[in-house]
Amino acid sequence: MIKQLSLLGFIILFTLSAKAQKVYSVNYESQADVKIFVVKYESQCDLKVYKVDYDSQAGQNNGLWFFTKYDSQAQFKIFFVKYESQADLKIFFVKYESQAGWRNKSKMHLLY
Repeated sequence: MIKQLSLLGFIILFTLSAKAQKVYSVNYESQADVKIFVVKYESQCDLKVYKVDYDSQAGQNNGLWFFTKYDSQAQFKIFFVKYESQADLKIFFVKYESQAGWRNKSKMHLLY
């Protein structure tokens, strides 16, 4: 019984601590958690991103991003760099939610 309660408590804590992919675009590179470059073609990206309209629609590290109004509301602060070589992560914005997702799973750790 105690083991079951401990497991249940762990599951509840884990789900409460899991945050959605809410991002805030900062003005300076030094403020960013992750540096982003937007590529021209889907085949060049690490992550295909779909911008959702509401924070409740944001995903769990699956490419569904909600851009917050304030940095304190975001899980990650991002900075869009000018050159691909400066980026930690290359993204491509897709038109449909179903297209969002990782192409290069080795970069997933950047958004945890």
